[in-house]
Amino acid sequence: MPAPPRRQGVFMARDSYISVKKSVSGFSFANLGLFTGFADGIYNAVYSLVILEIFKNSAVVGLYVALYSAFCMVVGLFANELLRQFSKARVFYFSMLALAVCYAMMSFSILPRTFIALDFATGVAITMVGVLIPLFMSDFAGRAGMARLNARYHLWLNIGALFAPMIAVAIANVFGNRAAFFASAVIYLAGWMFFKYFHIVQPDKRARAVDPRRTFRALWRNAAAFFGRPGMARAYAVNFGYYSLRAMRYLYVPIVVIENGFTKDALGWVLTLGIVPYLMLSEVMGRAVRRHGKKIWLVLGFGSFAALAAGATVLTGYPLLAVFVLWQISGALMEPVHDLLFFDGMKKTEQARFYGVFRTSVNLPNVVAPVLGAACIALFGATSAVWIVSAVVGVGSVLVLLGRR
Repeated sequence: MPAPPRRQGVFMARDSYISVKKSVSGFSFANLGLFTGFADGIYNAVYSLVILEIFKNSAVVGLYVALYSAFCMVVGLFANELLRQFSKARVFYFSMLALAVCYAMMSFSILPRTFIALDFATGVAITMVGVLIPLFMSDFAGRAGMARLNARYHLWLNIGALFAPMIAVAIANVFGNRAAFFASAVIYLAGWMFFKYFHIVQPDKRARAVDPRRTFRALWRNAAAFFGRPGMARAYAVNFGYYSLRAMRYLYVPIVVIENGFTKDALGWVLTLGIVPYLMLSEVMGRAVRRHGKKIWLVLGFGSFAALAAGATVLTGYPLLAVFVLWQISGALMEPVHDLLFFDGMKKTEQARFYGVFRTSVNLPNVVAPVLGAACIALFGATSAVWIVSAVVGVGSVLVLLGRR
C-alpha cells in the first residue's frame, strides 16, 4: 500500500514539521472538537455527581474541584517548559492516549483515593490537550484565520456535546455514575486514532537538564512578559470571566437540578437542550464577529448571563430549568470569541511561548469560582446561592470590556 502523500519540510510558528499528510489544515485540528466535546460532555454530565458521592457535601465538592484546578493551572504554567523538551505532536499523542487509559480505569468501582489519583493524572493530559489544539490550529490556520477555525472547532465541540448528556445519563441509570467515564475513554481513543491519521512528524528535541530554580525564574519572567504585552491583561481577564461562568455551570447545575427534586433524565434534557443555542449560533457567530467585531458579543453575552444568574438565585422548579437552558444563549454569543483577544493581539511567533500563561485563565477560574461558590453555600445555606458568584463575574467582565485600555 503506497504511503500517504505528505508535505515535506513545513515550517510554521517557530515549530518545524518534517512531514504532514497533504490534506491536513487548520480545519483538521478544529475537527478534533467532535471527539473532545463528546468525551468531555459525557464526563462533565456525571463528574460532580461522582465527586458528591465521595465527599457527601456540595461545598466540599467545590473545594475539591478548586484544588484539582489549581493543579491543572500549575501544569499549564509548565506547558511551555514541557514543549521545550518535546515536540507538540509527541506531547499531544501521549496526552490523548493517557486520557483514554485513565478514564477507562476511572469507570470501575475503585477506591476513592484511586479515583482521585487518576483524576489528577487526567488533569495533566487534559490541560496539554487544551493547550495544543489551539496552537496546532494557529500553526495551520493559513488564510482561514483563527476566528473561522474557532467557530468550526466550537461547532464540532457542541455537536459532540449534544448527545453526550443523554448517553451519560442512560449509562449512569443502568451501571452507575462512574461507568459513564468508559464511554469518554472510548471516544478519546477514537480521537487519538484520528490524530494518528494526520501522519505528523516533527523533529525530536534534545532533552536538557532541568534546573528547578532556573525553571521557576523562567516561568516568572515569562508571566511578567505576557502581562507586559499590550492588551494581554484584558484578554486574560475576559477569558477568566468566561471560564468562571462555565465552571459554575458544569459544577453546580447537575447538583441543583437533583436537589430540586428532578430526575437524572430531566438533568440529561437540560444539558442537551443547553447545547442547541451553541449549534444554532456557532457558524453565525463566526460571520458576525468578522462583520461587527468581538466586543459587542462579549458584552451582550456577559451582561445577559449576569441577569439570568441573578434570577437563578431565587427561582425554583421549571422556571429554574428554563434559566439553565436560556443562559446557554449567552454562552453561545461568547464561545467563538472569548480567546480571540489573545490570538489577535499576540504575534504568531510568540503564541507558543505565552499560550501556557494565557491558558491559566482557563484553570484559575476553576480554583476561584468553586471556592467562592462554597463560601456562598456556607453563608446562605443553599446551593442555589452560588449563582450570586456568576452574576458578579458577569457584571465585572462587562466593566472590564467597557473600561479604558
